[in-house]
Amino acid sequence: MPDFRYAAYPTATLYELGKEPGAGAAGQPPAELKALKQLLWGDELEVLGASDDGRHLKVFARKSRGWMRVEDTLPDRLLEVVFVDIGQGDGALVITPDNRRYIVDAGKGDNMVRFLRWRFGFKDMTVFDAAVLSHSDLDHYGGFEALFKERNVHFKRVYTNGLMERAAEKAGLALGVPVESEGKRFITDLVTSLEEFRAFLDVPERAKGKRYPTMLGQALQEGKYDDLRMLDVTDTYMPGHEPGEDLVVNVLGPAPETVAGKKALRWFGDVGKTKNGHSVALHLNYRNVRVFLGGDLNIESSRHLLEAHTGLGGYPADAAQEQALVEAARPWFESDIAKACHHGSADTLLPLIRAINPVATVISSGDDEPYAHPRADALGALAKCSRGDRPLLLSTELARSSKETIKYPEALREQLRDLAARIAAASTQEERDRAEARFEAKIAELDRSVAVYGAINLRTDGEKVVLAYKLERSTPAKGWDIYRLEPDAAGELVYKSPYD
Repeated sequence: MPDFRYAAYPTATLYELGKEPGAGAAGQPPAELKALKQLLWGDELEVLGASDDGRHLKVFARKSRGWMRVEDTLPDRLLEVVFVDIGQGDGALVITPDNRRYIVDAGKGDNMVRFLRWRFGFKDMTVFDAAVLSHSDLDHYGGFEALFKERNVHFKRVYTNGLMERAAEKAGLALGVPVESEGKRFITDLVTSLEEFRAFLDVPERAKGKRYPTMLGQALQEGKYDDLRMLDVTDTYMPGHEPGEDLVVNVLGPAPETVAGKKALRWFGDVGKTKNGHSVALHLNYRNVRVFLGGDLNIESSRHLLEAHTGLGGYPADAAQEQALVEAARPWFESDIAKACHHGSADTLLPLIRAINPVATVISSGDDEPYAHPRADALGALAKCSRGDRPLLLSTELARSSKETIKYPEALREQLRDLAARIAAASTQEERDRAEARFEAKIAELDRSVAVYGAINLRTDGEKVVLAYKLERSTPAKGWDIYRLEPDAAGELVYKSPYD
């Protein structure tokens, strides 16, 4: 079995291979080694050997081999959340300290699969413990299409919010026929289990022309996942992450109600607001660090969730009632790091942000979209409702960097066309092999651009936090823009500015 260790806090240096460290009469100090790259806290290190004096380890890390000082390595894995730059939409990879892997949304296109292929290789079977599809908007689930097509990718379970897109004569019935109860409207045609999903698919007309159930149905038929079920507040916790586990995951949404003896989700005015509003919302608690993932929650659904968790009305009449609502909600929602709901949309409830009370917010957004996310007023509200003198707003859109061939897709297409033509025109196997190698290298360059740039990396041991993204112009000694959160005297996480 390979021996793994992990890079120390907040960064560590990987040095180039060469003369063995420690060789010579006086030994070779680390300063005399040439820096190869800066590693981020928690980066996985496969140990290949050790120097004769035992002060250095030969490791394989981030696609490179090199030396590391033993004191710059740690024995235990961290909690890792990577907010992948998937453009407009959401997509995150969660790796737990005991190496369970979850994909929480996957964006619209193939950025997520390219990131995961870069990260895990996919040469052997790669098993993920769950795919969490927060709701059925394409910019959250579309990337799973490419993932499900990968031969060596498998999911143990798929979690959804229970709402299943279906064919309907009227667009307003695409989630089912709303049912009236006590002056409100509800969707009761939910898919809560694998058995119910199979029954849904048994009537082919239901999924006809609908991309979401068609994708899930085809993946099920091809054996890409073992189970499917609705995840909601009646579960209280995500299975496998109940109290007693190192990582506890509370399920904060959706919050179903009961109508005519059936589980039901409230109608929020139209199809879009209803499926967005009932996003699967998760609250990760790892020791003393809390992370909130809220999908595309909107104002109406946020009022509903605050009511469901606090028992108080979601429409406070004055500032005192609003403050009481916020304080009652904080035991459920308060977090140190939050993923901004709906990519920084203005359709965000301020009391919910105040209840979350984050010191850092991550916004997943793209620059090729018609919504102008993140909205200027949303950015102001996020900062105003956060805690600390310097609350952090991090954005995959702002952190993105890429080479000109990626910024200008036509240039990349032209290069790929030329390489494909060389493959087709090759007169010998040697020429074909060279052309194919260049073609694959260009594809790898595209994968690496998505994998390396734009992603916001969160690492924590449950006491401290590092938030970081790759610098667009880096050096071997400095490759990351890093933000540290550390506990203050009262034990509350605060941003540690390098200028304080």
